Amino acid sequence: MEETVSKIFQTNIEEEMKTSYLNYAMSVIVSRALPDVRDGLKPVHRRILYDMYEMGLRFNTPFKKAARIVGDVLGKYHPHGDASVYDALVRLAQDFSLRYPVVKPQGNFGSIDGDPAAAMRYTEAKMSRIGEEMLNDIQKETVDFIPNYDDSLLEPHVLPASVPFLLINGTSGIAVGMATNMAPHNLTEACNAIAAYIDNPSITLEELMEHIKGPDFPTAGIICGRSGIVNAFSTGRGKIVVRGKYEIEESDNGKVQIIYNELPYQVNKAELVKRISELKKEEIPGISEVRDESDRDGIRLVVELKRGAVAKVVVNKLFVHTPLQTNFNVNSLALVNGKPQVLTLIDMIRHFVDHREQVITRRTQYDLKKAEERAHILEGLKIGLDNIDEVIKIIRESENNEIASQNLMSRFSLTKLQSDAIIDMKLGRLSHLETEKILQELGELLQKIAYYKEVLSDRTKVLGVVKSEILEISAKYGDRRRTEILQDELGQMSDEDFIKEEDVVVVISNKGFVKRVPVEEYRSQGRGGKGVRGITLRNEDFIQHLFIASTHEYVMFVTSAGKAYWIKVHELPIGSKTSKGDSIKSILPLVEGEEITSIINFKEFDEELYLLMVTRDGVAKKVNLPLFKNAKTRGITAIFLDEGDVLMNCELVNEFNDCMVITKKGKGLRFQNSDVRAMGRASRGVKGINLAEDDEVVGLLKVDDDKRIMMITENGQGKQVHFDEFRTHRRGTMGQKIYTFREKTGYIVGALAVDDSQDIVCITQLGQSIRIPVSSISIQGAYASGVIITKLKDKDVIVAIATADAEKEEDLSDEELDDQGIERIDVDQTSSGDDDL
Repeated sequence: MEETVSKIFQTNIEEEMKTSYLNYAMSVIVSRALPDVRDGLKPVHRRILYDMYEMGLRFNTPFKKAARIVGDVLGKYHPHGDASVYDALVRLAQDFSLRYPVVKPQGNFGSIDGDPAAAMRYTEAKMSRIGEEMLNDIQKETVDFIPNYDDSLLEPHVLPASVPFLLINGTSGIAVGMATNMAPHNLTEACNAIAAYIDNPSITLEELMEHIKGPDFPTAGIICGRSGIVNAFSTGRGKIVVRGKYEIEESDNGKVQIIYNELPYQVNKAELVKRISELKKEEIPGISEVRDESDRDGIRLVVELKRGAVAKVVVNKLFVHTPLQTNFNVNSLALVNGKPQVLTLIDMIRHFVDHREQVITRRTQYDLKKAEERAHILEGLKIGLDNIDEVIKIIRESENNEIASQNLMSRFSLTKLQSDAIIDMKLGRLSHLETEKILQELGELLQKIAYYKEVLSDRTKVLGVVKSEILEISAKYGDRRRTEILQDELGQMSDEDFIKEEDVVVVISNKGFVKRVPVEEYRSQGRGGKGVRGITLRNEDFIQHLFIASTHEYVMFVTSAGKAYWIKVHELPIGSKTSKGDSIKSILPLVEGEEITSIINFKEFDEELYLLMVTRDGVAKKVNLPLFKNAKTRGITAIFLDEGDVLMNCELVNEFNDCMVITKKGKGLRFQNSDVRAMGRASRGVKGINLAEDDEVVGLLKVDDDKRIMMITENGQGKQVHFDEFRTHRRGTMGQKIYTFREKTGYIVGALAVDDSQDIVCITQLGQSIRIPVSSISIQGAYASGVIITKLKDKDVIVAIATADAEKEEDLSDEELDDQGIERIDVDQTSSGDDDL
């Protein structure tokens, strides 16, 4: 029985695991998952392209079966699974994966819906035009070759790569303990950036970004903000937010549709459609249907909305809940001299230029060598032609070619190559025409030799060739950018991104009930009408404040105690025209006796805006608006009040606005608000107007020459007056007369700046509302008492007024009014007024 020789070695398992795992990790990092910074290719991609080059699969040759290509790559260069090679081949051909595919496919190579490619026995492929540029001049010893896995063949260690593949197509891969994810860019922009770097190797990132704006994805889309791009370019890492591009259309049946024709990079369209279909059941009920109408002309994803749904709100929800907004996390990791390194944009361009410089240098050396070899032969032929009779004689007298060659070498001082070329020359080349061709070719070669030597002697000339060739690539294959880049950064989604933006009427009653009502519920009717029932009142409550604002705006509440609170309009409780509303105390922490005296709205806390305040006793104060940022619903002090005084009104102004203070007895003071210096929040203020006995401030207006002053009295009298009828006075004076007070007109309850594009909305103490076009109220002089704008019930008075955009409605029938729950009170709508005094 034969003895078995045992080969068991004792070793430390800890050391063996370290060594084996390290070998495995390095193999994956260097030979599988990470691209080389020079040609931008992983080994499998490089081997596929080189094998196709060897097979002669140029862009203008017939296609060959993918199975033939995969088998050839497996057998010669890449001894791994056929599926991995085919998957790599497929990706190189997909125009939704690569910005510039280097393989031209024929057959089913997959789709953006995630459909797999057909089996390799069915599909065919060849190199694309730009794919051939990756191997230009490889036959000219421009790159090093290394043995393949079984030492039977040689394969390129790197490709010459006339195009910056890593920049224009990006890459992704997971190695061991590290991963790479690089974005594609526009070829024209990348080539221009490379040319700019060659011109100025000290170029800054900011200067480079004038040429290369940012990633350019094959599926287009929109990049939101530039900070992620700057981070990726400057550090090699960055988060780039990409959104799908959409349009909002109306279908033939009147439904609103959101059309997506561009998707974020690497988003599976079929999965996206499935996700939206799931969301319409709960998270986004405004969607009625989602359809994929994509065809060979491009992507068309249709999201149809239900009637009443707000398209912008649905769009924002889709961005949050679906891959229509994705983050492309850049990690620019590539192999530099065989070691993984995170690269900035300048690093990538520098390494590519260095690679191309080496390729051009080696190509020029090769061309010089070949030119000198050919010139050497031609110089020998020239000598032979110049002495043709003697040459013929020597050849004829020689016993064989070898002796003839030796005799020619000794007679004319030729080299072995030259003498052999003369002997091999056909008699037909002795003609005069052929002799001229040889001499012409020799002259051209001598010029090329001089040029090659000149290039090799000066590095700037080598770089000049690199630049000219990269610009030629740009001219041949460059195209327009697909991905749009928005300058504005994308902030965190706020509540209002999911809320319909619309105008609403903010209503606050005397007893502190608040609500917001769609502005359309307040109907317009002729001047003199008694109006329609606006709000259900209880326990003798009445409306004290009314304001119109957008749901996305801020509303600031300023109280009689001189405190300011703000809240977003959409945070107010919604109600109907006839509902009571919710208690303001459930929103604002008002103390006993504190009442809302002024409400203003604005879009943002602008540094150039100020809150101008006036108290009942005529004290004025101005505070920069951003000082109220921290007010929110807990409130902060806006003005320090004297004992017994209350804050009456506020306006948002800038440094150049004139303002008017109006009193209940018909006095008005126009002054420049620059007369009131800006103060801190806790200060008292300065005298705004000098009041007569028993008079008090009822309003504060910002002067607008394109508008007019609308004044309404408590008994339903009103008029319009031009601002220019009132001259400017110094702050602290009594101003001038603006209204003639009479018992039947009552005191002024409010004044507004208006134009003919607006309506006036009046609310009475008993809850009646009336909406009157401004154009129907006459423009009068400063001393007039105005005209009757509405007839009031006994013991009823007007308590609040506001403006609204003018609307046109046809009168409703009694039956229609009854159906809507609106009470019509018939009155004589004949207007009456007093003559100017």
